[in-house]
Amino acid sequence: MDRAEIGRRLQDLEGWRLEGDAIAKTFTFAGFPEAVEFVRRLVPGAEDADHHPDVTINYRRVTLSYSTHSEGRITEKDFAGAAMADSVAGGPPSSGN
Repeated sequence: MDRAEIGRRLQDLEGWRLEGDAIAKTFTFAGFPEAVEFVRRLVPGAEDADHHPDVTINYRRVTLSYSTHSEGRITEKDFAGAAMADSVAGGPPSSGN
C-alpha cells in the first residue's frame, strides 16, 4: 500500500495518524482500569486475526500502533485492526492527545 493510499484510508478513520511505517491512535479513558479493560477487550480480535498492535498504556491513555512487521509496511491488516479497535472502544470519539 503506497503513501497516497494510506492517506486516503486514514481519512476514513477518525483520530488515526501515520507514524513512520505504522498507523497509530491514542485513546483516552476515564482512568487506568478502563484503559486496561480496553486493551483486554482487544485481545480476542487480535488473536483471531493473528495481528497484534504495539500497545502503550500511560495511565488513562492507550496508544495503539499497527504495522504489518512481516511485510515491512502498512497493509490492509493494519486498517482492519484499527477499525476493530475503534469498535471495541465504542467508536471514533474516544480519541485523545
